[in-house]
Amino acid sequence: MSTENNTSMPTKYDPQTIEAGRYEWWLKGKYFEAQPESDKTPYTIVIPPPNVTGKLHLGHAWDTTLQDIMTRMKRMQGYDALWLPGMDHAGIATQARVEAKLREEGTTRYDLGREKFVEETWKWKDEYAGHIRSQWAKLGLGLDYTRERFTLDEGLSKAVQEVFVKLYNKGLIYRGEYIINWDPATKTAISDIEVIHKDIQGAFYHMRYPLADGTGSIEIATTRPETMLGDTAVAVHPEDERYKHLIGKTVKLPIVGREIPIIADDYVDMEFGSGAVKITPAHDPNDFEIGNRHNLPRVLVMNEDGSMNKLAGKYEGMDRFECRKEIVKDLQEMAVLFNIEEHNHSVGHSERSGAVVEPYLSTQWFVKMQPLADEAIKLQEAEGKVNFVPDRFEKTYLTWMENVHDWCISRQLWWGHRIPAWYHNETGEIHVGHEAPADSENWSQDNDVLDTWFSSALWPFSTMGWPDLDNEEFKRYYPTDALVTGYDIIFFWVSRMIFQGIEFTEQRPFKDVLIHGLVRAEDGRKMSKSLGNGVDPMDVIEKYGADALRYFLSTGSSPGQDLRYSTEKVEAIWNFANKIWNASRFALMNMDGMTYEEIDLTGEKSVADAWILTRLNETIDQVTKLADRYEFGEVGRALYNFIWDDFCDWYIEMAKLPLYGEDETAKKMTRSVLAYVLDNTMRLLHPFMPFITEEIWQNLPHEGESITIAAWPIADPALTDKTRATDMKLLMDIIRAVRNIRAEVNTPLSKKVPLYISAKDDATVAVLEANRSYIERFCNPETLTLGNNITAPGKSMSAVVTGAELFLPLEGLLNIDEELARLTKELAKWQGEVKRVQGKLSNERFMSKAPEAVVAEERAKESDYLEKYAAVERRMQELKEI
Repeated sequence: MSTENNTSMPTKYDPQTIEAGRYEWWLKGKYFEAQPESDKTPYTIVIPPPNVTGKLHLGHAWDTTLQDIMTRMKRMQGYDALWLPGMDHAGIATQARVEAKLREEGTTRYDLGREKFVEETWKWKDEYAGHIRSQWAKLGLGLDYTRERFTLDEGLSKAVQEVFVKLYNKGLIYRGEYIINWDPATKTAISDIEVIHKDIQGAFYHMRYPLADGTGSIEIATTRPETMLGDTAVAVHPEDERYKHLIGKTVKLPIVGREIPIIADDYVDMEFGSGAVKITPAHDPNDFEIGNRHNLPRVLVMNEDGSMNKLAGKYEGMDRFECRKEIVKDLQEMAVLFNIEEHNHSVGHSERSGAVVEPYLSTQWFVKMQPLADEAIKLQEAEGKVNFVPDRFEKTYLTWMENVHDWCISRQLWWGHRIPAWYHNETGEIHVGHEAPADSENWSQDNDVLDTWFSSALWPFSTMGWPDLDNEEFKRYYPTDALVTGYDIIFFWVSRMIFQGIEFTEQRPFKDVLIHGLVRAEDGRKMSKSLGNGVDPMDVIEKYGADALRYFLSTGSSPGQDLRYSTEKVEAIWNFANKIWNASRFALMNMDGMTYEEIDLTGEKSVADAWILTRLNETIDQVTKLADRYEFGEVGRALYNFIWDDFCDWYIEMAKLPLYGEDETAKKMTRSVLAYVLDNTMRLLHPFMPFITEEIWQNLPHEGESITIAAWPIADPALTDKTRATDMKLLMDIIRAVRNIRAEVNTPLSKKVPLYISAKDDATVAVLEANRSYIERFCNPETLTLGNNITAPGKSMSAVVTGAELFLPLEGLLNIDEELARLTKELAKWQGEVKRVQGKLSNERFMSKAPEAVVAEERAKESDYLEKYAAVERRMQELKEI
């Protein structure tokens, strides 16, 4: 299918108008759907599933835009591109939102019961999943919705059960007592990533625990005095001379009266504080480990809601912070607490509830990590390893893997994958399996659910039909090609997907991991609700359009780096889009109804035509190579420079000469070049700015239904003409130089001034003569004199370009002293360039390693800079002699 151009484009660029309805049109055309029956090479990305709690932030917009760029580009390059969408059930976050809704309605989950509560949560999920899809649509994401998945759907639930049962049977999942992150508000264990650390003003409470034999005391300090009620030892370093004589003795725990031992452990830092520490195995992870080494009892003094339990004695029933105040008062009265030192320290808070997280002893389910981590580490030594981009993040990943702890996977929730474990009502025997035992009436299923990260760790293969290894889609699309994610979840998600992928599919789950940073506020601070500095991507789209936001996010930083949001930069990209729109309208209005079949580049071309086609080829190669390396910031710069500078500012202006002239052959060639360059440029730009490029492309002479499935541009060597491109550069340098000189002496272009151009050789003179019309049009000289060895008129300003010197007689406007000062600066500039390039050429390491073409290029630069230096020096001497 081919079409002729359509000049009905509105005069004003309005992103809201051109984006309206386009996404639905794409979906109706099924352009984003994978083609498993085709013979195309598959290319797969699975979307990092956003929480089904509703609103996507700028980080999501950045992450998904990068994936959209990658899959759109691969689709245009002829791959069978599958970008699989889906959402995460987000156990804690979703349950908290539904419970808040129930409270507003005057009820609770306990009033409903588990089954009814889960039904209500599914309704909530269905509603909010629609919100996420509408945001994906606003961003223009090319997702294959026919394959959309949810972490609690039937297929993924089956995969989760399979993994749990297999790991349990291998002894890699166990149930045990351990210190976990506990959220007293939601009354559940939470993962490390759900703990937000905030600096708060606290205190070190210095106390003296009396020795049981009455011979003295030992000083300790704590930031959580309420936990002392659970102390079961005091530890010192075995080499600490101050305390060696006390090891093996006991102290009497104040208030409680319990005798506890003084133990020696290498964990203790002799240089910190008094060198002695209280050990509370039930309320601190490090103390828990020390307690295990020394077989200490674990005394839990808090309830799940953060209140003190019966082991806290008279403080029973108090909130933990209320207890802190009371216990401090009591210890002061007993003269045990002798100093309170203000201390600013980092305290973990629950991301979901905001409550201070309590390290808490609890019976939970765990994954034994060491064997899984060992295999993941081994993979990175193999040829088929996971490639991190940038590669420095591989070290981050490996460091975490090498120091990994067992993973607490149980959560005290109702929304999620219920743990497939049953306990015999009489014997307490544990059964783990896909179904309850046959005599199910005698068994009770574990009430807990699995950590959300447990199911999302299986995402790359559970979404493809695993555990059915014969599933055609699993065999075709797994392992996936790339994962795009932020550096903040390398530990909690990327690492888990890798070790689960190895364990259950014996393959890496993805070939590449593209790591991006965080989107920060303009001042560099992290965006947060508390600071009120967040930016809603939907608001940005409403004002500037999706294309401007996408281009800003995708090209605003290099891989792995943070990105500062800037309204000014988004606005600048809107201006860029507007420039593209206006240039396209101009081209279309001058194509005279040209059809795709009428585009013909075989005839005589102007120097401007040859140059822009050469620059297009260079840009196609550059953009393709950079995109393949995920260097989208550099891609953005290459496209911006080509479109704004080369095409809009130079070529379109030069195209006006033939378009408004009488030579019909030249007109036809210019129209063909405009159509060809715009078509290819829109396709290059399409993955970044899908809406405006589709709109313009549909108006251009084109072939095919949609730009989304148009072929990715390939450079045509027959259209590269380096010689004429160099000629064009000379003309551009001359035009720029003349305009700069005029600006310096405040002489407008409308005022005609004689122009003398002294070329270095006859060949250059011939080039200038052949393109005299461009110089006359864009320099507006009173007279134009071209030749070799032209002597500069007395009082004239000059400029040096590669291959020529320019002179503009400006009698009455030229201040010789000022001109000499300007030329002195220019001389210093060329001297610096000569020094730099000669330094390179005299560097043995550079000369031995650099390719011949690179060395030749540096030698050419040296020659050019020396010529310019000599010309400026010569002109300065002439001025001094006036």
